[in-house]
Amino acid sequence: MRWGAFAVFIALFALVTALGFVAARWRKADLSDLHEWGLGGRRFGTFVTWFLLGGDLYTAYTFIAVPALVFGAGAMGFFALPYTVIAYPLVFAALPRLWRVAHRHNYVTGADFVRGRYDSRTLALLVAATGILATMPYIALQLVGMEVVIAALGFPMGGATGDLPLVIAFAVLAAYTYTSGLRAPALIAVIKDLLVYVTVITLVIAVPWKLGGFAPVFASVPVDRLLLAAPPAHSLGSYSAFASLALGSALALFCYPHVLTGVLSASNPRTLTRNMALLPAFSLALGLLALLGYMALASHVDRLPEFSPYFARFKSSFAVPALILHTFPQWFAGVALAAIAVGALVPAAIMSIAAANLWTRSVYREFINPACTAVQESNQAKAASLVVKFGALLFVLLLPSSYAINFQLLGGVWIIQILPALLFGLYTRWFHRYALIGGWAAGMTTGTLMALDLHFTSAVYPLRLLGWTVPGYAALYALMVNIIVTVAATPLIRAIGLPAGVDSTRREDYLPVE
Repeated sequence: MRWGAFAVFIALFALVTALGFVAARWRKADLSDLHEWGLGGRRFGTFVTWFLLGGDLYTAYTFIAVPALVFGAGAMGFFALPYTVIAYPLVFAALPRLWRVAHRHNYVTGADFVRGRYDSRTLALLVAATGILATMPYIALQLVGMEVVIAALGFPMGGATGDLPLVIAFAVLAAYTYTSGLRAPALIAVIKDLLVYVTVITLVIAVPWKLGGFAPVFASVPVDRLLLAAPPAHSLGSYSAFASLALGSALALFCYPHVLTGVLSASNPRTLTRNMALLPAFSLALGLLALLGYMALASHVDRLPEFSPYFARFKSSFAVPALILHTFPQWFAGVALAAIAVGALVPAAIMSIAAANLWTRSVYREFINPACTAVQESNQAKAASLVVKFGALLFVLLLPSSYAINFQLLGGVWIIQILPALLFGLYTRWFHRYALIGGWAAGMTTGTLMALDLHFTSAVYPLRLLGWTVPGYAALYALMVNIIVTVAATPLIRAIGLPAGVDSTRREDYLPVE
């Protein structure tokens, strides 16, 4: 056990836990109302929304996975930077529009919007089910990040003793999320983001200082990891893989339920546009995080005997914790490891709330108890959030962590298939609801088959076309199939005369109030 690091970690974890329960009294309201419990009453301003969305989008696994990918695969790991550059203009244009129509019709989830826009319970159910399905492995990945931190503190890896701290941490998370709803991760996100910035800035200064500057850092990195590999003949190689990962990830980001939950909790559309202008500050932190992969290579942390068991268990995912433990005294290592752990708890809480909102609105209220009261609706969401959290916990405890990572790749392939119904629906009602269902089915089938063909070991599929090989993000290829089917099927279905349903929204719902 690294007792110095553990003591600081426990102190910060206790602070976060206290904030989680105090949040129930922050901006006090009736938490038996789903709007208050699941969306914070839609009252978060620019400051809170910035921290909430930052805590929502930049998770513990971002803290670990991005530098781990750079550590293991080199320049390919930097796809995360153009991904965020592409994502923010997209959401700057679309999400304030979604906020306006959701606010005017009291929609809590993206599936609520789809239900009202297309008058289709089936399409809304598919959107909700896809969101829940893709969120579960995402929460599990936060647990994987927690596992790495717990091991770094000195707890045994695996077994009942090693799993107990993880179970306790998520039992605490479940308790304050049940009590405080979205207010808990919103308040904790302030602490989380401050800890992340302090840790990243300190690492970026201290490690190069110790190694003699940035020049020795880059000089020690193998040449094949500094640049993308040149593609072979008749192939776009790593170039198309890099570009498609960036574009596909940006498009998928818009669809994740936890992102929409953070967006719909904002007090007004102006708050969102300000945040889309301010959130790129986190991209700076992301770039510095990616550099930690090169710093870990330069420090040769994987060759140190004290860390070899951890790299054997967690592979490249242990690169950043090893760099932290190798560089800093134990007290600061406790601060840095707490930043990663809290970075797991905040998004896990928001994800479980988002999944619970989807279940409650699109399944429970729509199919099980249409006449439910506001209190019953809120209680159902609270119970569902517990089920989601502990389902993800069982997923990690019963399966090797590599399975969680691989299924997360499939989660991205799945979630992007609801983009036509959500994003296109914000701007046009031309697409037929049955065509959208057919496109969703085609995209889900194509993406899943690609992932199966890759044996869940990668998200990059080598598409062979006219003698060329074009490696690309399987999610993006599946989305193309989805869109082609939707566009082709819409006029055919309209010609047959199948009803398109009644649009509950109006044109003015999407426009700013003058």
